[in-house]
Amino acid sequence: MQNLKVSSDRLWASLMKMAQIGATEKGGVCRLALTDLDRAGRDLFVRWCEAAGCTVSVDRVGNIFARRHGRDGSRPPVMAGSHLDSQPTGGKFDGAYGVLAGLEVIRTLNDLEIETDAPVEIVAWTNEEGSRFSPPMMGSGAFAGVFPEQEVLARPDNVTGDLLGDELKRIGYAGAAAVGGRDIGAYFEAHIEQGPILENEEKTIGVVTGAQGQSWYEVTVTGQEAHAGPTPMPLRRDALVAAARMIDAVNRLGHAFPPDACATVGFVDSSPNSRNTIPGRVFFTVDLRHPDDATLAAMDGRLRADLTGIAEAAGCVVEIADFWDFPATPFDGTCVSAVRNAAEQGGYGWRDIVSGAGHDAVYIARVAPAAMIFIPCEGGISHNEFENATQADCAAGAQVLLQAVLNRATGCDSTGI
Repeated sequence: MQNLKVSSDRLWASLMKMAQIGATEKGGVCRLALTDLDRAGRDLFVRWCEAAGCTVSVDRVGNIFARRHGRDGSRPPVMAGSHLDSQPTGGKFDGAYGVLAGLEVIRTLNDLEIETDAPVEIVAWTNEEGSRFSPPMMGSGAFAGVFPEQEVLARPDNVTGDLLGDELKRIGYAGAAAVGGRDIGAYFEAHIEQGPILENEEKTIGVVTGAQGQSWYEVTVTGQEAHAGPTPMPLRRDALVAAARMIDAVNRLGHAFPPDACATVGFVDSSPNSRNTIPGRVFFTVDLRHPDDATLAAMDGRLRADLTGIAEAAGCVVEIADFWDFPATPFDGTCVSAVRNAAEQGGYGWRDIVSGAGHDAVYIARVAPAAMIFIPCEGGISHNEFENATQADCAAGAQVLLQAVLNRATGCDSTGI
């Protein structure tokens, strides 16, 4: 098995070809879920999978499954994948790398005529980013039973109101297969880190042991609109001033639980948004993250207390609505060990790491053994057109994925096939 190596050049060429679909002027990608560009990316992926001899199926929420059959069709497949949709100003590697690394695994097995015991399957999940339809990780969440199928299909486009189910039909990816209810022997997801740790420590592979818990909120602050000139400062009920103090409180909350807490306000909408009118209503979002559920709960309590106190002091009313959350998720120990052993076998520098971002693997971990593989990204930058990864690191991550998949699809590593 000395020649059991992925093709670095083929993987890179596939990544660059996929990146042409929705390419932006700054070198990134805009391939929003269920747009015509997403359809083009899906079509290319399906063509590649069929050319690799895979059987392709699509479920009713648009998740795409490409299966390479094994010796024992009764065994559940070992699955690898991620997503093809992007942020509006996204990068080439977020999501697409995990899908195409999975394809490279199958192409390599084909090259060497290796037949696994269990089937090997690649999956491209629908609407992981949550940019066009909210919340994120919708396809994997529906598969895992977190989101009811009909609820997913009825989700509106955040701007136009077009329904997700209607858009699936329009682009030809409203499949016939049932959503979920199928066994998975193991699930592996390769991904860029989206943070700076691996690069700063000069490590090639992140062995992801789990993912942080997340809590998302929608906050509405209501004050009183009034004229900017005649209304004395002490008598104002300025919703934007109150919201600004709340945003600062959210930032301070992230610093109050070091070193792992994160607290972010990512969207703000002020009304009526007129230069000579005191704002009467402000809507903003809050994103809290921590790898420990008890700490995340403490952050939740402090958030509510801080925002309520600020609103009262400003003469405003605040409503805090829970939007989406999931607990801290540890990954399967056997799958994590398979990744760690594969990194060792490849001679790569590695470290254990906790994912700071949500990924499809987080939901799949609820219904199957799962783990993730991280590779470095330049400057830790992601969700950005300047997102970048090296060809060598992409190949290393795919090599680790190959060995981990073989470990679970054959019950041994490559030396025991």
